[in-house]
Amino acid sequence: MNWLTRLIPSIGSNDDPASPKSKVPDGLWNNCPACEAILYQPELERSLFVCPKCDHHLRIGARTRMSIFFDGGSFTELATKITTTDVLKFKDTKSYSQRIKEAVSITGEEEAIVIGQGKLEGAEVIVAAFEFRYMGGSMGGAVGTKFVHAVDAAIVNKSPLICFSTSGGARMQESMVSLMQMAKTSAALEKLKEAKLPYISVMIDPIYGGVSASIAMLGDINIAEPKALVGFAGRRVIEQTVRVDLPDDFQKSEFLLEHGAIDMIVHRKDLRTKVHSILSKLYPV
Repeated sequence: MNWLTRLIPSIGSNDDPASPKSKVPDGLWNNCPACEAILYQPELERSLFVCPKCDHHLRIGARTRMSIFFDGGSFTELATKITTTDVLKFKDTKSYSQRIKEAVSITGEEEAIVIGQGKLEGAEVIVAAFEFRYMGGSMGGAVGTKFVHAVDAAIVNKSPLICFSTSGGARMQESMVSLMQMAKTSAALEKLKEAKLPYISVMIDPIYGGVSASIAMLGDINIAEPKALVGFAGRRVIEQTVRVDLPDDFQKSEFLLEHGAIDMIVHRKDLRTKVHSILSKLYPV
C-alpha cells in the first residue's frame, strides 16, 4: 500500500465494477506523448489519432492505419500464410522463438507487416503496412517475402502499391537472412517499375536502418508524416562517430524535406486525398 492509499483508504478499496463509484473504464482516456494532454479516446479516434491540442501524430498499428486508409476501412488481407521460422536457432537473453511468440501475443499479428488489397477512392490498390509493436517493425525473411508478395499482387492486378513504413531496421536474430531482404525487396520494386506501376512510400515515425535504406526510400514519391524521425543510424551514433553537434530537428521529416531527401510532408487527415491525387496523375484509372 502506498502513501496515497494510506491517506485516502477508499482509493484502494475493491468497488463493484458495475458501481458508479468504480474507476473509469480502461481505454477511455489516452495521453499525448508530446504535450502530455489527457485525451478522450473517442475524440482521438475521430481525429485519426492526431492530438487535437498540439497536432502530434500518435503511433498507430498496421490494421488501424489500413482501416483509416482504405474506403470504408475494408480490405482483403494477402500473404497470410507466410510466417517466421527460427532457422538459425538464435538466442540472446531469450530464444528467437520465444520473442516471436511474445510479439504475436502482444500484437495479434503473425509478422511485422500486413498486406492488404482494397480501394482508395474507388481505385484498386495494394497496401503494405508495418507493425512497429512487432519486434520494432524489424524486417526478417518473412517480412521481405510478404512485401515481395505485395509487389507481385500489384503487378498481377495492375494496381499501384503503397507502403507505410515504420521500423527499427533489419532483424538481428536472422543475421544475413534479414540483410538480404534489402536486396530482395529492392529487386522486386524494380520489377514493379518495369511494369510501369507506381509505388508510393509513406514514412511513419520512426523509420530507421535497413528498411529506411531500401523499401522506404525507393518510392516514386516519398512522403512522410509531420515530425516523423527518418534515418539510417540513430542520432547519438552519428554524433559520437563524426564528433559534431547535430541540429535539434535533425532526422525529422521537416529537416529531410528542406534538404531534398523526401518529396513532401502530408498530414494524416489529408493522406487519402493526397495519395489519390498523386496516383490519378501517375497512373490514371
